[in-house]
This record gives sequence, structure tokens and C-alpha cells, in this order.
Amino acid sequence: MEKFSLIKRASILGILGNTFLFIIKIISGFIFKSQAMLADAFNSFSDIFSSLMTFIGNKIASKPSDEDHNLGHGKAEYIYSLFISIIMFILVFNIAKDAIYSLYTNQRLLFSWLLVGICILTIIVKLGLYLYTKMVFKQSDSLLIEANAIDHRNDCLLTLCNLIAILASLKKIYFLDGLVALGISLWIFISALKIFIASYDVLMDKSIDDETKNKVLELVKGYKEIKKINHFNSTPVGYRYQISLTIFVDGNLSTFASHEIANRLEKEIIASIKEIYLVVIHVNPI
Repeated sequence: MEKFSLIKRASILGILGNTFLFIIKIISGFIFKSQAMLADAFNSFSDIFSSLMTFIGNKIASKPSDEDHNLGHGKAEYIYSLFISIIMFILVFNIAKDAIYSLYTNQRLLFSWLLVGICILTIIVKLGLYLYTKMVFKQSDSLLIEANAIDHRNDCLLTLCNLIAILASLKKIYFLDGLVALGISLWIFISALKIFIASYDVLMDKSIDDETKNKVLELVKGYKEIKKINHFNSTPVGYRYQISLTIFVDGNLSTFASHEIANRLEKEIIASIKEIYLVVIHVNPI
């Protein structure tokens, strides 16, 4: 349960931090007619939504298995990750549309040191959130938290570009504002696409990766009693996998002895490979 407590805390911090940044960005963006700042504000709004979805998804995923959900509720995390990516796609369209219009009409932002201060404050807040969520990800291995951490890191870079565009307006270089807004929309699109693909793969029961599968096979090779294996299957449940396989042992072994081999192997796989939480091994004589 420690994993879910960490994710809950990170989600709440993300909501509070991004809400504060969204308010000051959206107000200053409208006042000083900065498309890059408005794009940054909408990016912060998507972060609020992401943190909220992380909070809800984590709350559902933390529920234990029951009669209706024998394998638990882990996939809720990926359903909400999918929601996050879809909302991000919608934001990309609106940000890109406004940025292109700004470039077409040669719209000029009104320089203010307040805009500079907001950018610097954003970078500090986002860097703090990134370092914290990165630490939480290392302890939880959660896709939702990883998506949040990547987003916080990207926001630092995007706001830095925004800062450069604002400072460029001092030299009467106004087109950078629209270009930065367009760049932000592209960046959000790429991030959304990565989250969508990762979530989709789990929801469509993508098999365990080859590296983890090979780790399992190496453990199997350590049992000289096992003559061969087949029917290796895997199913993602939340951020970990359930696997099943069939082993073939000497037909002269007693039922107890052959199943004891399977029991030892199941325990060793679970203890050795963190990506796997449940192992089901069928035993056949050869």
C-alpha cells in the first residue's frame, strides 16, 4: 500500500502546484497578449487534469481483488492514462490553432518583467515537482507517475523556451512567441502519443517484453528436473504481469515431487523479477 500512498501524495502536490501556475499564466498571458504564455497556461491545465486522473486512477487501482475483479483493479491506472493522452491531443489542436493565427496576424506581445518572473517561478516549481515524482516513480514503477515526471521535466524546457521568446521581444523579435507556442503544441503531442501507446499496449494485453521473458527462462534452466517448457503466456495487470507456463518433468516422479518443483520455481520467479506478481505453472510428465 506504500506505493499507492506515494502516488496519492505526488498527485495532490501536482494538482496544487499546477493550479497555482495555471492561474498566474492564464491571467498574464491575456494581459500581455503572449501566445507562448497562454500555451504554457493550457499546458499547466493539462497537467492539473493529468494529476487529477493520476489521483483517481491510483485510488481505484489500489483496491484489492474481489469476486468481480479476480486480478484486482490495476488496469484502472492505464484507463486513466489513456484519458490523459486524449485530453492532451485536444489541447494540442487548440494551442496550435491559436499559435498559427498569431503568426499569420503578426500579433505582438507586450513585454513585462512580470512575464519573466512567472517563467522563472514556473521552472523552479516544475523542477521541484519533477525531482519528487522521479523519486516516487523509482519506488512505485507506476506509468501514471512516470508520465507525470516526464511532463514536469518537459515543462521546465518549454517554459525556458517561453522565457527566451519573451526576452526576444525586447529586441522587437515578436515571431518567436508564436513559434514557441507552436513548439509547445508539438511537444505536448509527442508526450500524449507516448502515453497513449503505453496505455493502449497494457489495455490490449501486450505480452511481457523479451528481456523479462528471458530472465524467467534463465531461472527455469536452473532446474535440471525440468526437461522442457511450452505455452508461455503473460497478461499485464496494472504495472506488473501474471505469467503462466507448462513444464515437463520425468513421468516417474511422484505427483508431490513434480508439483514441489513447480512451487519452488513460482516462488523464485516472483522473488527475483519485480515485473511479475503472479506465476501459474502447469506440470506434465514426459
